[in-house]
Amino acid sequence: METQSKARNTDPRYSKLAIGVCPDQWGVWFPEDPLQIPWEKALDEMAEAGFSIMETGPFGYFPTDPKRLADEMGKRGFKVVAGTGWGILHQEEAWKDTEATFRAIGETHAAVGAEYVVHLPPMFRDEHTGAFTDVRHLDGAAWDLYVTNANRLGRIMKEDYGLKMVLHPHGDSHIETREDIDRIFQATDPAYVGFCLDTGHVVYGMADNIDLIRTYPDRIQYVHIKAMDPKIVKQAHDEDWPFVKAVKAGCSVPPPEGEPDMPTLVEALADLDKELYVICEQDMYGCDPAYPLPNAIKVREYLASIGLGQK
Repeated sequence: METQSKARNTDPRYSKLAIGVCPDQWGVWFPEDPLQIPWEKALDEMAEAGFSIMETGPFGYFPTDPKRLADEMGKRGFKVVAGTGWGILHQEEAWKDTEATFRAIGETHAAVGAEYVVHLPPMFRDEHTGAFTDVRHLDGAAWDLYVTNANRLGRIMKEDYGLKMVLHPHGDSHIETREDIDRIFQATDPAYVGFCLDTGHVVYGMADNIDLIRTYPDRIQYVHIKAMDPKIVKQAHDEDWPFVKAVKAGCSVPPPEGEPDMPTLVEALADLDKELYVICEQDMYGCDPAYPLPNAIKVREYLASIGLGQK
């Protein structure tokens, strides 16, 4: 196995996969929350864990002033490659706030040299309580508006800020299952709407990451690498749990635990033979603050052993 790992690490295909990190790997879901690790501590620990590529996560967790953000990241050796935002696309009255949010993210991240903005779809169940806040499935005018505004937002990000917008699948959202993903790909304009392959949420949506990669190689422009416990995922769907309950039950696990099978996944990503940022994530909001650092070090070292990360 050691010989195989070394061979993989010298394969030029693997050198195109750049490993990174984001606040989710440190249990952060919100710009501010008393259960979360202070951003300075998280940032110091991310650097200590050996990461140098950053997706900034919830807008407002790290400083939003471009100069301060650049200074804080720079002195710890981080390159910022992406920002992240939530934004409702299927309700006409929500567009003004969604556009304003993404313009703020776009302005900050363009100024620090980022390349991507990740659009997280709002969940139809509350992230704290699990109560329903929206319909499960979009049809008719709501679906048409979702598509129109996805294209519209992606165009704004590209033309006004030079950023590529990638849609992100998520549990308890309108992009969760393979059917949802196929539907959004068929309806949106690839010139403005890419895809963030979140490998854990694809598992949570009961889909196959490898088949998705092979079916849509051109749409996959960015990756969140994450694993899920398939037994907990099945129970969550069988019993119709909200995603927050599944997280509290431990559905999101550190590789090599859970699914997808990471060596197979990394091989499939390498087969795309294109430059990709692959950002480590694990959903563990409210975790013990002593857990993320040693956990992230183990995950990064494991991923490096199968070819992801050249350090």
